Amino acid sequence: MKIIWITNTFLPEVSAIMTGEKELKSSGGWMIGAANALINNKNIELTIATVHSCVDKLTNVKGSRISYYIIPYGKGNEKYNSEYEKYWQIIYKNVNPDIVHIHGTEFSHGLAYVNVCGSKNVVVSIQGLKSAIAPYYLFGIRYSDIIKYITFHDILKGSLLSEKNRFKKSGKYEFELLKKVTHIIGRTSWDRARTWAINPNADYHFCNETLREEFYDGSIWNYSSCNKHSIFLSQAGYPIKGFHQVLKAIPLILREFPDTTIRVAGEDITRSNGIKGILHYTGYGKYLKRLIRKYHFEEAVTFVGNLNAQQMKQEYLKANLFICPSSIENSPNSLGEAQILGVPCIASYVGGVMDMMKGNEQNLYRFEEFEMLAYRICEVFKSHVYQVDMRSVANYRHDAQGNADCLFNIYKRIAK
Repeated sequence: MKIIWITNTFLPEVSAIMTGEKELKSSGGWMIGAANALINNKNIELTIATVHSCVDKLTNVKGSRISYYIIPYGKGNEKYNSEYEKYWQIIYKNVNPDIVHIHGTEFSHGLAYVNVCGSKNVVVSIQGLKSAIAPYYLFGIRYSDIIKYITFHDILKGSLLSEKNRFKKSGKYEFELLKKVTHIIGRTSWDRARTWAINPNADYHFCNETLREEFYDGSIWNYSSCNKHSIFLSQAGYPIKGFHQVLKAIPLILREFPDTTIRVAGEDITRSNGIKGILHYTGYGKYLKRLIRKYHFEEAVTFVGNLNAQQMKQEYLKANLFICPSSIENSPNSLGEAQILGVPCIASYVGGVMDMMKGNEQNLYRFEEFEMLAYRICEVFKSHVYQVDMRSVANYRHDAQGNADCLFNIYKRIAK
């Protein structure tokens, strides 16, 4: 069976060849595990196609077991780009696929494929949904604060308000794609409801996602070896990740546990010194910095930079607690990674997160209720060794071979 994956990002193998970067330090890690499990099936020929600025013409790269096509970024894929259509025609003719799997609806290059090559045997898997994210993009931030903390970067590149509008505008291409396809892959009650609302006639196929292989080595969190009263967040680069709500909860947490610390994966967006700092200092970064200073928490927050899978795993294992405080999510793999390691987890009751927290509902809270978040954090810190163990649930949900078999069976049903 010949399969084309259309993705939003490079996988490490082609990234190493084209850019020299051998590790994935961004979203998309689930595709690595899924691809590795899938190509173990000798009946599958996998081609992965994506858009990237590192080429100025259609480029084919041969990996050890996967063929890659790289389409020049050109005018970009946030708006509809008809230039992509000619490239898709060439790729389709060269590969002659049995199945085309579009990973995510966030960008328009997948829609360009459907418009020029048709939707026959095409399936779209849901990652995030920009149309659903837009209404929640600025939750927990007052309009007056958005205006108050505008920076030089915001004037040049766009403020939080324009970011929200970009998500809203991208949603129309997402709607168009989902209305045109007849097969959708999802994994939560939330994405099923959302896609059903857009296209009730599409066949919905359930398939869980596979984590990065580093999380399957049997490592287990242990209270005795963690840093007590420490919190880990997987990212905080933009408002939907909810770091501002965590900071609002800090005074209540410090009242009970004054030695509380927070470590955040990703670049320090509150940094404003130097030319680079000034150019990259966003209004959201400035807002976070104000909250950190307001609560005298400067010495207790550490941004640890972009991390590979192994580094992320070590951060989970060192933490006393992992929080997923987003204003909206489908099924965050960071939560799955923490659960499969046995790390105590707290999450906001949004989107598809409640499906991932079944059996541990007492550690859910409403996003806007930062007082409830503070209470949940303090309860975890007080509980010491005892925590609800989600490892067996996470191992079942993220079983690599089981998910690969499920995906292959979906492909076979669609191909028929």
